[in-house]
Amino acid sequence: MTARRRAGLCSLLCMFGCMTQSIPTFAQTAPAPPPALSTQESMSDAWWTGPMLANSAETLPPGHFLFEPYLYDIRTPHTDSFGSRTYILYGLVNNLSIGLIPVFGYNKVSNGPNSSGVGLGDWQLQAQYRLTKFHEGSWVPTVAIQLQETLPTGKYDQLGNRPADGLGSGTYTTTVAINSQTYFWLPNGRILRTRLDISESFSHSAHVKGVSVYGTDEAFRGSVKPGNGFFADLAFEYSLTERWVLATDFTYGHNDNTRVTGLDFADPSNVPFPQTVRVNSGSSSAFGIAPAIEYNWTPAIGVLLGTRIIFGGHNNVGSVTPAIALNYVY
Repeated sequence: MTARRRAGLCSLLCMFGCMTQSIPTFAQTAPAPPPALSTQESMSDAWWTGPMLANSAETLPPGHFLFEPYLYDIRTPHTDSFGSRTYILYGLVNNLSIGLIPVFGYNKVSNGPNSSGVGLGDWQLQAQYRLTKFHEGSWVPTVAIQLQETLPTGKYDQLGNRPADGLGSGTYTTTVAINSQTYFWLPNGRILRTRLDISESFSHSAHVKGVSVYGTDEAFRGSVKPGNGFFADLAFEYSLTERWVLATDFTYGHNDNTRVTGLDFADPSNVPFPQTVRVNSGSSSAFGIAPAIEYNWTPAIGVLLGTRIIFGGHNNVGSVTPAIALNYVY
């Protein structure tokens, strides 16, 4: 792990430590409830949809489905990227869930033509295996290992005069994650659910032709190799009532250098030969926060409304992303 990634992860862990230090002594000595009190909230009386960003460390019981569609708008200078991301997960056997995450998008830009229509993004396949499970009175959190494969289903090159049609990366990307989840009981008897997820992504190279999401022009022919990506998410959910939950994610992301190489056959200077192109994006990193509110009609169905804010960090453009999601388990 690079020094910059260690610094980002340490920042999230320090934040977690400071917050847990503010919880009274009985919550520090163990993440289990104190002796039974008349006002003590039971785990079955706390209903959740999950925070906006952090994945659950739980797996579905065999034969059960989770369906969770998100609608969002990634707002950056000059661009609104409208999209949908739907988690479709299935409990295959004990401790193992598998799933598909279809993605669709549409870009609205202020300095050029918008997307020609709603298009496919890069879809994902996912498998998660639960290693441990939290029980009241135990220090052990729920921990799972997750494997995700991103498929290059979104358009990324040969965009012509509509760069806004670019909704994919063109590369296969493998992501390995460790997801964890535990519970604290606060002095008023309500539950604070906490998640800490850490992941690393590895991308293959891809051929690039013409106008692309990597900033190449119509005369370019070459390839791209995205750098590895690191992501950490520390999330808290406070059970305000049985149905209402307040949630916040704190995130840190770091991406290594993306390298674009090839030939440009344009001839702006009457040069008779193709020009060699070598472009390096440099590494990038940014912190973010995603406050949200959850409402649950039943333990199996709820809705989340939140906003992710990415602060413009090193070589990174800030963004604001309002989102709504429906969570249904059956």
